[in-house]
Amino acid sequence: MTAALFAGQASAQVLEIDDQGVVRRHDGPAQFLGDGVLRPLTATPTPPPGRPRTATAPIRRLLESSAQRSSLSPDLLTAVARRESGLNPKARSTKGAVGVMQLMPGTARDLSVDPTDPAANIDGGARYLKALLARYDGDVVKALAAYNAGMGAVDRHGGTPPFRETQAYVAAILEQMAEAVAPRAKP
Repeated sequence: MTAALFAGQASAQVLEIDDQGVVRRHDGPAQFLGDGVLRPLTATPTPPPGRPRTATAPIRRLLESSAQRSSLSPDLLTAVARRESGLNPKARSTKGAVGVMQLMPGTARDLSVDPTDPAANIDGGARYLKALLARYDGDVVKALAAYNAGMGAVDRHGGTPPFRETQAYVAAILEQMAEAVAPRAKP
């Protein structure tokens, strides 16, 4: 029996997310190698452009230093903060979450942080996100879903729960991270 193996070309968008939440976007030509995975044809990923400077300088500096201390991607931490509060240190949700990282009072207590202090809030949120990444073996999607819906919901559903809010939350953060490191080409 003779079998012919060949690799076809396709165009695809591939998002590569490493264990620290760093995202690389590969748009364009990709190669299908027969194992169900499209691999970008580029030899090395495009280096990330400078992060947009839309956040206020003090909050941006706090996010970057907390990300560094927690060994997290600054893009990941900033994307979570943007989605949670719009980077507003005075944000309060109807459910009681407080600050830039929207920490619930119980979570803030567990982390020994004052959720109304922006530096402590961001540091606590970074440590919490890092703990979620560790709990889910670096699975960014599960960690983000747990940050939004809670660990119990993620554990019960074996991943992102079927809640529209949580699904939209995870998708929006992944898209924002991808845009931060590899913006889509303008048509």
